[in-house]
Amino acid sequence: MSSASTPRPRRILVIGGVAAGMSFATRMRRRDERAEIVIFERSGHVSFANCGLAYYLGGVITERDELLLQTPASLGSRFGLDVRVNHEVTAINPAGHTITVHNRDDDTTNTEHFDELVIATGASAAIPAIPGSERMLVLRNIEDVDALDSSLGDLDPTTANVVVLGAGYIGVEMAENLAKRGLNVTLVQRPAHILGTLDAEMVTPVEAHLRANGIDLRLGTEAVTVDASSVRLSDGTSVAADVVVAAIGVRPDNALAVHAGLATGASGGIRVGAGYKTSEPHIYAVGDVAEKIGAISGEHELVALAGPANRDGRYLADTLAGDDVASKPALGTAIVGVFDLTVASLGSTERALRAAGRDIRVIHTHPVSHAGYYPGAQSLSLKLIVDATTDLILGAQAVGQEGVDKRMDVLATATSFGITASALADLELAYAPQYGSAKDPINHLGYVAKNLRDDLSASVQWHEIDAELAAGTLLVDVRTAAEFERGAIPHAVNIPLDELRGRLDELGDRRVIVHCQVGQRGHTAVRILAQNGFDAVNLDGGYRTWSAATA
Repeated sequence: MSSASTPRPRRILVIGGVAAGMSFATRMRRRDERAEIVIFERSGHVSFANCGLAYYLGGVITERDELLLQTPASLGSRFGLDVRVNHEVTAINPAGHTITVHNRDDDTTNTEHFDELVIATGASAAIPAIPGSERMLVLRNIEDVDALDSSLGDLDPTTANVVVLGAGYIGVEMAENLAKRGLNVTLVQRPAHILGTLDAEMVTPVEAHLRANGIDLRLGTEAVTVDASSVRLSDGTSVAADVVVAAIGVRPDNALAVHAGLATGASGGIRVGAGYKTSEPHIYAVGDVAEKIGAISGEHELVALAGPANRDGRYLADTLAGDDVASKPALGTAIVGVFDLTVASLGSTERALRAAGRDIRVIHTHPVSHAGYYPGAQSLSLKLIVDATTDLILGAQAVGQEGVDKRMDVLATATSFGITASALADLELAYAPQYGSAKDPINHLGYVAKNLRDDLSASVQWHEIDAELAAGTLLVDVRTAAEFERGAIPHAVNIPLDELRGRLDELGDRRVIVHCQVGQRGHTAVRILAQNGFDAVNLDGGYRTWSAATA
């Protein structure tokens, strides 16, 4: 074949590396050997473990080089990619199919033509607009971690104080790792609780765990000014601060798209349609800069997580290779370590769903991580939020020292593929006593969901107790007398479960809420009472959930 008949290779330009950009570029090369693929990265590193940055600061990852996954040279050698670091794209011209690029190394600017353009600029750390904000450091890339490491290295760990603003996943990871470095850490959070993907009764024990590990946790307040040695908070207090870290959240790095006239959503993310197409032809967006469809809400939203970013980069490459593929809506499955606790969640919270007017059922269980008779079993707290009409899973939360990750991964799989809450009872999961139970905690969630679905039990939530008592409902604690003596819900009457059948005449004709420690004995009590003509409901999650929520 003559060279004249050979079509010109496509020129595909990628703005931004790391998760989405590099996943796209390497997959695109595997799908198209002839395409010219050029990646422009404004920082000095195109492929690094950004999820490991906090753990490098904390000394868990001891070598900085472990954070660097690929270099321009290695990517060029293996994949034939043209990777240009320290190159910042400053403008996009959709009509002319060009971008303007500034080379930071030699301070030159040039224009590059594209056939297809991929925007993978990610998200940037939000900085509160308050006096003294120039003192704040952030943690998004290698340059950031170097700056933080240098600032922290100048401090005397026995006397130094670090303030972290924001207690989402990054803020909590930062607080833990700074504490492991021997520093005094104050963690400031504007909402009433940390980790907004959890409801109050699930996150309160996590907050207590942070405090038990030396973190000075300030909730319901925010920074108003930062000076040379302290941070003043909106509650009128001040905290000493040799270093201030901003971790209040991220914003889509959308300036290029906005200036180019690309459509963005209310959240600031680039609006994309089928095939990750933006509002301009031949321009695509993936990763944290692009909106995603929420799996629960069905709305456009931002989901700044590594998994969806990598997946979408890969799927965009398949799309440009001619496949008809589409990413599933984003479930938002996330996990974080909090010293020796693990915290995970997916989907929506109970508070958000109730605010949206959704008809839901809520389930709390407190199983152990593996068979109780096998040494080392640890307690788990699980929460499942279920659509009351369809029985589909709308959200899940888990807190514990062991077994949280695999339970959340099972729930993520079930939710993604439309397995109902009741059908969790039927899952055949791997079992040996050191790994789980014959009736796994996932199965137990299914048993409770099926009982609620089939009207074999009814439940109320911890936050509904006060209204029930005000309406004249009787609260019966079916734990033993010794358990009751150690702590009880105000106004509860103690009738141990094993005595309940013989003391039914003490209940009168009022509606009855029964509860035990975690809910299982309460369900048995409901079955006894219901079959004896009582209007009886179980306090979901029992005394343990109530006490966590009201601590």
